[in-house]
Amino acid sequence: MPLRHVLLALLVVAIWGFNFVIIKLSVEALPPILAAGLRFVAAALPAVFFIRPPKAPWWLVVGFGLSFGFALYGFLNLSIAWGMSAGLSSLVLQTQAFFTMALAFVLLGERPSRFQIIGAMIAFAGIGVIAFERMAATALLPLGMTLLAALSWGLANVLTKKAGRINALAFTVWGSLAAPLPLIGLSLLVEGPEVVLGALQDFGWQEAGLIAFLAYPATLLGGGIWSWLLGRHPASTVAPFTLLVPITGLLSGYLVLGETITPTEIGGAVLVISGLVVTVWRGRPVEPTIH
Repeated sequence: MPLRHVLLALLVVAIWGFNFVIIKLSVEALPPILAAGLRFVAAALPAVFFIRPPKAPWWLVVGFGLSFGFALYGFLNLSIAWGMSAGLSSLVLQTQAFFTMALAFVLLGERPSRFQIIGAMIAFAGIGVIAFERMAATALLPLGMTLLAALSWGLANVLTKKAGRINALAFTVWGSLAAPLPLIGLSLLVEGPEVVLGALQDFGWQEAGLIAFLAYPATLLGGGIWSWLLGRHPASTVAPFTLLVPITGLLSGYLVLGETITPTEIGGAVLVISGLVVTVWRGRPVEPTIH
């Protein structure tokens, strides 16, 4: 992977680490599912009027939008609203790297290396430690929701890889168009029309600033670069670069929100990051056997 591509990946994960703080603030200011819906309204509009559709099958574009927009941020926003801290969420969500490898093996034939498998086992041991701590604190449901968000991200990565070398920004923008209607519809159903209308009536500059950051740097810039990288390198090579997201996420949560995690959760975090390090430093993806 060329150095300039590595630097682009590092830029994305730095933005995505701080992204968790903004998500936390957005779900405090707005109903969580509505906040996710508004994020993708802003990401898709007005950009779809100026950017041509990507040269990819429509089902891949829609599937990406539903997995990356509707499922990932639906689950993630709810998990943070229900008690997951921004920093801990940034850590647990990075299991998407291993969901990506597993799905890429099943759907694309990308065989993970021995070290990637070992790294996955170490990381999921860390998740087990965190789950034990969360269970003791009766907060296992938000942890499970974050893992479902990670699985959704893994599927989005594989769909992006399946699309190949396409216009990454177009793929992200047009994929984003598939997310708002299901999210807003779910918000009306679960959070209620009165709550949604009340939040929209009280929508001000603060809320607009939060949604703007989520839509533009975090979704369009970050998602566009990520899709571009996935189109040029194996998914099992790109996905583990998110090992830096927990570092920037935990640091941002501490500095901006004053969040702390327990010693047990720190131990689990060390295992997760160690597993990711093993995957990135020693993993060498095997060429796909299925085309």
